[in-house]
Amino acid sequence: MRRRTALQTGIAAGALALAGCTGGSDTAAVAPADAFADLYDPGPLGEERPVEGGVPIADLPPLTGELTIYLGGGEGGVYLDFLDRLEQIYPAFTARVREAPGADTANTLLNEGTASPADVFWAVDAGSIGAVTDAGLTTTLPTVITDQVPTHYHPDDAWVATSGRARAIPYNTDLIDAADIPSSVMAFPEVPAFTDAMAWAPTYGSFQAFITTMRYLEGEAATRRWLEAIIDAGVTSFADEFLLNNGIADGTASVGFANHYYAWRVREARPDAPIALAFTEGDAGALINVAGATVLRSSDRITQAERFIRHLLSTEAQEFFTVNLWDYPVLPEMDPVGDMPTIDALQPPQMPLEQLSDIQPTLELLRSTGAL
Repeated sequence: MRRRTALQTGIAAGALALAGCTGGSDTAAVAPADAFADLYDPGPLGEERPVEGGVPIADLPPLTGELTIYLGGGEGGVYLDFLDRLEQIYPAFTARVREAPGADTANTLLNEGTASPADVFWAVDAGSIGAVTDAGLTTTLPTVITDQVPTHYHPDDAWVATSGRARAIPYNTDLIDAADIPSSVMAFPEVPAFTDAMAWAPTYGSFQAFITTMRYLEGEAATRRWLEAIIDAGVTSFADEFLLNNGIADGTASVGFANHYYAWRVREARPDAPIALAFTEGDAGALINVAGATVLRSSDRITQAERFIRHLLSTEAQEFFTVNLWDYPVLPEMDPVGDMPTIDALQPPQMPLEQLSDIQPTLELLRSTGAL
């Protein structure tokens, strides 16, 4: 696999020293499109599934020249793998990638402002993207991009979702009866079976987005009471939500709060693990957060940047993220992998995703309650 030109991974406030991004002909030498030929096996947890929806890469305008992509979280290398495959398909295209956590990358862009060398910001959480778009650093995406996804997933046409992840309730099926799990996350501190049995990962970005959603929906005071009640009921902290799900499968805890795909990752490695998922309804516990992408106003390759984002919504890309990450596809006509409920079947809260950028009060609240 050909190595991409990589930028430094450290975060600095100043602009990066880069070679200038060159333009290029709109006609690219396109290799045989076999780089995505192995996408369509969903693995041992899924089943053979039709691949439909979206626009195939073969029907998109080609990618040429260089794009500088600020990557806010690489999903364990899966996004870098995707970019490698694009470079195989388009020998005339090079992705120059700067990868760091989403919040760090957003802060870099805010510091660089209109002097940023970035063409595209692609991040795993809506809050990081919202912070950059709120600062007026992005363009307005064309309808050929935004019309492909539901309105909720392209706020103000400043960015567009590329995949989704649902908050869920992982639980140990040997220790917890599904009937004990309430439909409201706010009720969890009062469930007797959950005393000294709950798990969370308060330092993890997805958990902090969950609490930000709770602040928005329930208010600061109610969120504080919930955090304090969970602590009083007994909760085990984990460094991240994958470790949390493994802890639930091991019986260290019985029930917890996490993004849906971590339980699938545990079950892929441990098919007999006693772990399953439940979902709450219409509250912070039912949040569907998204990865997304936007074009930076500072870019001098806006047309190519927009073409790149169209590739993130292609049939192949959506299937790639669904199969390899267990993410939700954002194209309405595509289904999630395995036996996951569709987005339409879930009942997420009416939460503007751009509100997830309001993270500082959440951090202060987590610290003041002792959760952090």
